[in-house]
Amino acid sequence: MNDVVAIDTSWWRLIDRRARLTPERLFLSDESGRVLTFGQYRTLAEEVAAGLVELGVRPEHVVSWQLPSNLEACVLMAALCRLGVRQNPILPILRRSEVSLITEQVASSWLIVPGMYRGFDFVEMAKESVGHRHCTIVATSDHATNDDAQPDQAARTGLSLPSADPSRLPPATDPGSEVRWYFYSSGTTATPKGAMHTDSSVMASSNAQIAYIGLEIDDLFPVPFPITHIGGIMLLTAYLRVGAQLLLLETFDPATSPALMAERGATLLGSATPFFHAYLAAQHRHGDEPLFPKLRQLQAGGAPITPELNAECLRVFGTPIFNQWGLTEFPAATSLGPDDPPEKFDGTVGRMAPGADAKTVDFDGNVNPPGVEGELCVRGPQRCTGYVDSSLDHEAFDAEGYFRTGDLGTIDRDGFVRITGRLKDIIIRNAENLSAQEIENVLSEHPAIADVAVIGVPDARTGERVCAVVVLAAGHDSLTVHDLAERCQAAGLAKHKTPERIVIVGALPRNPMGKVLKHVLRGQVVPPAPPGA
Repeated sequence: MNDVVAIDTSWWRLIDRRARLTPERLFLSDESGRVLTFGQYRTLAEEVAAGLVELGVRPEHVVSWQLPSNLEACVLMAALCRLGVRQNPILPILRRSEVSLITEQVASSWLIVPGMYRGFDFVEMAKESVGHRHCTIVATSDHATNDDAQPDQAARTGLSLPSADPSRLPPATDPGSEVRWYFYSSGTTATPKGAMHTDSSVMASSNAQIAYIGLEIDDLFPVPFPITHIGGIMLLTAYLRVGAQLLLLETFDPATSPALMAERGATLLGSATPFFHAYLAAQHRHGDEPLFPKLRQLQAGGAPITPELNAECLRVFGTPIFNQWGLTEFPAATSLGPDDPPEKFDGTVGRMAPGADAKTVDFDGNVNPPGVEGELCVRGPQRCTGYVDSSLDHEAFDAEGYFRTGDLGTIDRDGFVRITGRLKDIIIRNAENLSAQEIENVLSEHPAIADVAVIGVPDARTGERVCAVVVLAAGHDSLTVHDLAERCQAAGLAKHKTPERIVIVGALPRNPMGKVLKHVLRGQVVPPAPPGA
C-alpha cells in the first residue's frame, strides 16, 4: 500500500515529511552508481544550504543554475528551497545569448554552472553572461577541474557542492503564495519566455501522476531529459510524495542508455518519440527475451505520439504509451491512466488533472461545445502566476483566469483532450488555415518516412506553401512531392493541404523534450530576404 504524502505550500516541508516517513528508502541514483536515500537527500540539502550561506547567498537573492541531471542538481534544488531563495533552473543546452537574456530578466545574483563540461567552458560563458553579477562555479559529478571551487567542498557531502555545518541555519520559512521559481520555455520558439511559479503550483504539477498514472513505491523511473525542465520538478515532487526512485542520466545515448535503464530495473520509461524509438531499437537488438523485464508502463509528454508508435510499443512491450500534455506555464495538465478505455489511447492525452479544468474557444473567444476544435484554455492549481516579462500576461490569460495555451484541440464528452495542432503552427494558404500537425500525422504513416515536420514557406501567389521536411526511413534513398500527394490522397486529405515542396534532411532539430524546433527549420529551409527587401 503506497503512503502518499499530501502537498501544501512548501516544497521543503514535503522533503522533510518524506525523509521522516521513509528515511532509508532509495530516492536518487545516477549513472556512476551514486545513490541517495530520502533521509540523505534532506541532510545533504541542509549542508549545502549552509555552504551557500557561507558564500554569501541570501534569501532575497535570485539564484540561476545550469547543471546536468545529476545528484548535485537535485540537492542544489532542495538546498535553495531550504534557504527560501528564488531559483531559476536553466536548460544545459542554452548558451550565452539565452543565458544572458534569462539572467538579466530575473535579475540573478548568482549563476551556478558546471565548469568545463562535455567540451564546453560554462565558466567563460557565465562570466560573459552575468558580467558584474556573482558567479559560483560548481564541479559536476565527473569531478571536472575547477580552480574557483572550494578545495574541500565535497569533503562533507561527497558531492561537488559547497557545504557547511547546518546547525546555524535559520528555521525554514513558509513561502505561501510567493514566487519562488522561474522556468523558461524549452525552446520551440526563438526567444524563451519565463514563467513564474510558486511552491504550490510546481507541486500541483504532480497531481496527474499521482491520481492517474498509479505510481507505486517500488517504481524506478530513469529521467532521460534535463532535470532543469519543468518536468524535472514534477517528477521529483511525485516521487517524493510516493517514496519511489528516480535514476538520473546526464545525457541520453540511444545506443547505451536503454541498456543501463534495463540493468537498473526500470519499471517505467519515458518520455517522447525519440526515446521510444530508442527503447524499441534496443529491444530488437536484444532479441526475443525482454530487455526490460520489470517494465509495467510507458509515459510520454512534450510531443505528440502517433498511433503507429503506440501500437508498436503495445506489441513489443505489452503496454501502450500513457500520454500526458502540459506546458511550462501549466505543467502536467492532463494524463491518461491504466483504467482509461483503450480507444482513448489512440490520439488523446487523457483527462485534466484533479482540480484543473479546460475549455476550447473559437477565434472570437466563444466557448465551443464538446468535440469542436478550438484553442485550449486551462485553469488550475499548477498554473503559473504570470510571465517574468509582464507585458506578455494580457494576451496569455483571459478574464476567468484561464491560460491560453496556443494549442489547438478538442475535448470530448468524457473530458478527454486531443491535441490537433498549434495556433501558431497554422499554414495560411489562399486565406485557408491549414493544420501542420494534421498533415504530419498523414505523412508519418508513409513507409519511406522516418520523421517529418510540416512548415509554411512564403509564396508570392498563395501567401504560404506547404513544405514537408522529411527524414528518410532506412532502406529508402528518395522521395518526391508526387509520392507525398499519393499518400495524402489515399488518406482522404483535401488537395490544398498536400505538400507542394519537400526537403530531405538527416535529422530534425528537436529540443530535449522531443519537440521539433520549427523556427530552426524555417531558418534552414527559407532563404533570408535580400537586403532592403
